[in-house]
Amino acid sequence: MTDSTAPGDVDLSELITDWLDWKGAAAELGVTVSKVRQYIREHQLAAAVPAPGLGQLVPAELIMDGAIVKGVPGLLTTLHDGNFEDREILAWMFTADDSLPGRPIDALRENRGSEVKRRAQAMSL
Repeated sequence: MTDSTAPGDVDLSELITDWLDWKGAAAELGVTVSKVRQYIREHQLAAAVPAPGLGQLVPAELIMDGAIVKGVPGLLTTLHDGNFEDREILAWMFTADDSLPGRPIDALRENRGSEVKRRAQAMSL
């Protein structure tokens, strides 16, 4: 996300190529669709409408090996506490950052999330 692009204006379908509907997310996690709804409501998972005409979907990369990626729930909670919406959070998580290097979601998936968490805390102040 660049400074000139408002987070809500980012085309998530260009940033995130692999999405799951709630039923697919439930299958990946081995839980019910109701549980996925609860995860989204409680900021354990994030969901957004990636493009007009689509329903709310969950980025597939938030789930790995049958579980929510380590660090994602804490990151979501931190950023929601800073008044960020899921769409803004996903845009940030899936935008490349040369100083990390890579995308914040990649750092979390590779178990190098300390810097990502630090940045999220700074953003939410």
